[in-house]
Amino acid sequence: MKRKITVFTLCAMLFVLCGSVGAQQAGKIPRVGYLSASSPGENNEEAFREGLRELGYVEGKNIVIEWRFAQGKPDQVQRNAAELVRLKVDVIITGGAADTRAAKKQRPRFP
Repeated sequence: MKRKITVFTLCAMLFVLCGSVGAQQAGKIPRVGYLSASSPGENNEEAFREGLRELGYVEGKNIVIEWRFAQGKPDQVQRNAAELVRLKVDVIITGGAADTRAAKKQRPRFP
């Protein structure tokens, strides 16, 4: 089940990235923010990387992933989400509901 969720999330992310490819500069490497309330290794990061590889994306070669883990500290999730927004990543992938809420609170507001 987690693999299906990971693949679905990955497909959604790539759909967003592909939609903006025409507007991007040639040669621009997509930057993905990965936000998790847990610790590294608890959220199938390797399955995420594998899904990217299956679609032709290799971390450090043609895609950059900004990994942020809160290690179970709720206040750190908010700080990590704010940092990813400041870094202007192309998309933020979350590891769970609390992460998604934190990212939504930090999204840029438009008039």
